Order: sequence, then C-alpha cells, then structure tokens
Amino acid sequence: MTASRSTAKAKTFKALGSKTKQNYDNPSPSVLECFPSPFADKKQNPNGVLGSLHIEAPEFTTVCPITGQPDFATIVIDYEPDKLCVESKSLKLYLGAFRQFPEFHEGSVNRIANDLITLLDPYALRVEGRFTPRGGIPFWPVAEYVRPVSSKKR
Repeated sequence: MTASRSTAKAKTFKALGSKTKQNYDNPSPSVLECFPSPFADKKQNPNGVLGSLHIEAPEFTTVCPITGQPDFATIVIDYEPDKLCVESKSLKLYLGAFRQFPEFHEGSVNRIANDLITLLDPYALRVEGRFTPRGGIPFWPVAEYVRPVSSKKR
C-alpha cells in the first residue's frame, strides 16, 4: 500500500491519527470504529484462511458502584471476525471511558462483549476481565458469544 493510499484510508477514522479528548465516565459504544476484515477479503485471503484476534488491555479500570473504590483489570478479548475488525484506538478510548464509571466487574465485561457483538457481528467472541483481587478474592468474569449455526455463513 502506498503512503498516500494508507493516509487516505486513515482519514476515514474519527480518532486514529488525531489528538482525541478522552472521556472517563461514559463508556459509549458510539466511539467504537471498525474496518473490513482482511480474513473476509477474497483478494487478501484467496485460500479462505480462518482468522482470529487476541487483544489484551492491561490498564483497564472502573469503580465499584457501592464503595467508589477503583478496580483494576486486564481485559482479554478473543474473537473470530466475520466481515469487520475493531479499530484499536477506538477500542482504547472506549475502554478508557470505564475509568470513573460505576459498574460491577460482571457488568463491565458483559457490556464490552455486547457492544463489540453489536458493532462487529463476529462468528464468535469472548471477553474476560482479569480483575486484581479485592478482599483477597480475584474475580475473572467471562462473557462468551457464538453466532447461531443457522446464521453462520462461511
């Protein structure tokens, strides 16, 4: 890809390549952006290789809705894309918006999974929150999704 083509393509993203104001208390899926999956492109993937993505966000924070105390986690996202992939800077901005948002661990993980499913319509997706222990108990909630077989079109 030439420099001019890659520059032109980058301009289609709202956040990528520009200074972006960070929101810390409203994890809105409207900041999430996506791009065509290279695994779905027959020119880039003439042999039909199946692909998956593994993302780790080790600096995730949110606050307990009862105590207001901070909770820290690594969010692990594994998904098998269909036609779309999530753009990484928009994902970073989205995850950063949980910083002052009061929600239980399970709720955050569930919200992230549902927002990504709505955006990407993947074949499969798994979101795990590896929260640091509070009171000596680690919580690692997991939300998993597999597209129903009847709608899987490979």
